Amino acid sequence: MSETTGQPATNDGFAALADAARDGTPVTGWTHNFYRYPARFSPHFAASAIAHFSSPGDVVLDPYMGGGTTVVEGMLAGRRMVGNDLNSLAVFVTRAKTTPLTESDVAGIRRWASKAVPTFGFQRARDELDAFIDPLRTKNLSVPRARFLKKAIAAALSSVGHLETVEAQQFVRCVVLRTGQWALDGRVRHTSLADFREKLQAMVAEMLDSLGTFTQAVQVSGGSSTILNGDAARLHEARVFREGRNLASLVVTSPPYPGVHVLYHRWQVDGRRETPAPYWIAGCNDGQGASFYNFGDRRQAAADNYFRNSLLTLQSIRRAMRDGGCIIQMVAFNRPDEQMPRYLANMQAAGFEEWRGGAADRIWRQVPHRKWHATLRGKTHSSNEVVLVHRAV
Repeated sequence: MSETTGQPATNDGFAALADAARDGTPVTGWTHNFYRYPARFSPHFAASAIAHFSSPGDVVLDPYMGGGTTVVEGMLAGRRMVGNDLNSLAVFVTRAKTTPLTESDVAGIRRWASKAVPTFGFQRARDELDAFIDPLRTKNLSVPRARFLKKAIAAALSSVGHLETVEAQQFVRCVVLRTGQWALDGRVRHTSLADFREKLQAMVAEMLDSLGTFTQAVQVSGGSSTILNGDAARLHEARVFREGRNLASLVVTSPPYPGVHVLYHRWQVDGRRETPAPYWIAGCNDGQGASFYNFGDRRQAAADNYFRNSLLTLQSIRRAMRDGGCIIQMVAFNRPDEQMPRYLANMQAAGFEEWRGGAADRIWRQVPHRKWHATLRGKTHSSNEVVLVHRAV
């Protein structure tokens, strides 16, 4: 759909979508950098899809929202966004990116940055912080280059309760999460305690400015959001969609990729030691391992399980959509000749018809900004993503 006419997107819309899909510009702007969520796609892609395939006031859905890129861009464009994810960390990050703060909240957070942050260090007694250190969710943070940062993070978490509102506490946890990721995840160089505190204070200022600008823009656009934490296979049962209300005109998303395993719930510290520390910092529960978020594990035998789960979620998504609505997906396959026909068959079985806008070929792009361990593998099938556009029939 177009913003001005409400008519089906033209070939120009597909051309704009192709240009946005291939945009390799690093993710930036608004609240997008509150956390570097794995496998996120470009805000330009989400914005282009929303602009050309929906109208202001429409319900736009992202059933696998990850770090909330589509939700943020849709709110800025005046859409009624519904975002969902099975991963509680994704829900935490998206809420932090999109929840406005009061002037009192902002003042309290700035006081926290100036008065509390300088106290985070070795002088705090261990027994003061034990209640804030979860042994399971701080696994591998006792290695030499991480253990003093673990203590500083625990000190930060112990101070969060002094903030007056849940919204302010959520924001500060997100600041600590983002700074912890900068200090620990895949870090080659040592991060000193002084550097951590300095970065934490800088992040407070940067993220408050970003959220303030975003909030003002959304007040003008009239956008809104509903954030859900659940299995996409039961999405149509959510209250927002019950009895056929608020059905989505557009879905913009990136589902789990068949045969491509992404660590959505871990950092890698001191080499490639994995830690679930993000859940500790965010104050939310982890799922059941990597396969919980990927429709299956790495084994070849899990492929059938992936496509069974994929069909269930696609059927639920279809039930949450209006007839004639559009679903735009960014997806990759590690064996495209085998897996892509199966995925397209699932789309058809769920009630979707592929739409290319008159173009002979689908939109493909090379995945930008791959992590170093993925880059070492070279150009694999899964290093290329395809944009699939379907209509609900």
